[in-house]
Amino acid sequence: MGSLVTDLPAAFQTTLLKDGNEKGDNIHKEIHDHDITIGDEVTKEEARHMVELTEEERVIEKKLRRKIDSLIMPLVVLVYLMNYIDRNNYAAAKLQGLERDLNLNDTEYQVGLSILFVGYVLMQVPSNAMLNFCGKPSWYLGFFIIAWGLVSTLTSQVQSYGGIVACRFILGVVEAPFFPGILFYLSKWYTKSELNLRMSIFYSGSLISGAFGSLIAAGILSGLDGARGLASWRWLYIIEGTVTIFIGFVVTFLLPDFPHTWKLLTPEMKAVANRRMALDAAEADLDAGGKTSHLAGMKAAFKDPKTYILAIAYHGITGAAGFQNFYPTLTQTLGYDSIISLLLVAPPYVFTVFYSLAHGLTSDKVGNRFWFYMYPVPIVIVGALLFMFTDGFGPRYFSLFLLNFIFVMNGTIYAWIANAIPRPPAKRAAALAFMNSIGNAASIWTPFTYNDADKPYYREAMGINIGLVGIAGICGIIMRFYLQYQNRQLERMENEDATLTERDVKKLEKTAELEGIDIATARMLQKGYRYII
Repeated sequence: MGSLVTDLPAAFQTTLLKDGNEKGDNIHKEIHDHDITIGDEVTKEEARHMVELTEEERVIEKKLRRKIDSLIMPLVVLVYLMNYIDRNNYAAAKLQGLERDLNLNDTEYQVGLSILFVGYVLMQVPSNAMLNFCGKPSWYLGFFIIAWGLVSTLTSQVQSYGGIVACRFILGVVEAPFFPGILFYLSKWYTKSELNLRMSIFYSGSLISGAFGSLIAAGILSGLDGARGLASWRWLYIIEGTVTIFIGFVVTFLLPDFPHTWKLLTPEMKAVANRRMALDAAEADLDAGGKTSHLAGMKAAFKDPKTYILAIAYHGITGAAGFQNFYPTLTQTLGYDSIISLLLVAPPYVFTVFYSLAHGLTSDKVGNRFWFYMYPVPIVIVGALLFMFTDGFGPRYFSLFLLNFIFVMNGTIYAWIANAIPRPPAKRAAALAFMNSIGNAASIWTPFTYNDADKPYYREAMGINIGLVGIAGICGIIMRFYLQYQNRQLERMENEDATLTERDVKKLEKTAELEGIDIATARMLQKGYRYII
């Protein structure tokens, strides 16, 4: 995703980097028997705190943040809502006769569901690369939103198995750039301390889509089935695809690109917007003027055990959430017709939207990730068991509410990823792309575990869900112990009276090399920083 500082005007880059280099030159460092000390208390304090916004700038910052929140957040949540609706209307179309009209058997339907994620995974890394060459995020995001809306609309015209598979694959390709694109875009506007809450709000769009997508599908099924000689599932693709195309044009022309190019901001707001992002990057998130290349970032990410722990955990979570692609099919096993089955999808999602936001806010306030990540694990397992072994409407429908707690874990792991791999940006970008690819790869194979022959209990699929959420839980425990070990290492480095081990010195040397700084400054970066557990 690149350094935030390198995208600022040249004057800001020069001032920031010069200031950082001068402070680095003033720091006295001494390495003797693996011990590093820092002299000049005033310089040390300056190195820790760098520069802060003035009181006047903070007043402007509050107005700026309100202005950004009022335009950017509603737009990105709306687009994410449509992203999930367009991706998941395949499940609703199944209840509206898609299988019958295209003469699909059980396996062919599953291939159509799975193939989207093949295109999605393959496009992840190329899309991240394209971001670095795009100077206008609004046009970049708008283009792909319009593209997937167009593909969704044209899906209404398919007449065969080959046609639906081709459309689903292309849909995955054109949807893939959106998620990393939004992560990149929001990081240009919000500081790290502001980003977690905005990501929670952004993620709520996917949950809202689960509710509204089914309600829209139910309305189309009851009112448009057979209109103008078209089946209701074809109208579903036409209407939702057309709405997405319209939103794509709105994003292209309404979404601002960067703070310094947004015409609605005053010169004072532009200056504060750029300055606060520069300071935020300089403190702990700077690629030192581009010294950390994407190749070096990838090497650093793949050498970090946390990358693999979190990737496997995300694969388990995404796989255990695979039931969302069959939600209307699961509610249909409760004994109602297609319209009621679609309406029954909404309440569990509405509950999860409000619960996950409260969960995320509480996790941030308490400053804990592990327990907030772990407690949904047994709840999801109980939900799967209830669905597998009960017959009554009450316990089976209640099990869907419990299964939805997997989405609560999804929100928590995003925040954990951001804290566990904080810097440099090139490393974090590579790690995020890898985790997203490995996680979404679960959606390629899990559709084949939901077979019509297993109705109404889907015991094989639910059993696999239990195993996957269990794996995610084990990864969470491993992550806890590994972060505790790293925090002890950070504490030892912070203590200037402590003798550093050979391993500690090598770690500091690696940090210094990655971030283009001296070893003493690298040690300063450890001061006060701890991984959230």
